[in-house]
Amino acid sequence: MPQLTRTVRIGSAHGLHARPAKMFAQAAKDSGIPVTVAKDAGAPINAASILGVIALGVEQGDYVTLTADGDDAETVLDRLAELLTTDHDAA
Repeated sequence: MPQLTRTVRIGSAHGLHARPAKMFAQAAKDSGIPVTVAKDAGAPINAASILGVIALGVEQGDYVTLTADGDDAETVLDRLAELLTTDHDAA
């Protein structure tokens, strides 16, 4: 199973606060494969952990690196990257 990584820029105006972090963590959990997220050169954390995602302190414009390991890794990364680059705070 290939391990893939993707670096994306955060689009939400207020970063990964509760609502976008929950959406992201739930999507990572629902993917059924191991996914991690890391901010800058920090240690990767389980992307399915909402508390872990919030604890990263990710703000708009920050870059994070996603890593997925599994048969469907590319599709999962596409979906998660779209969630992260979308501004969920836009009215």
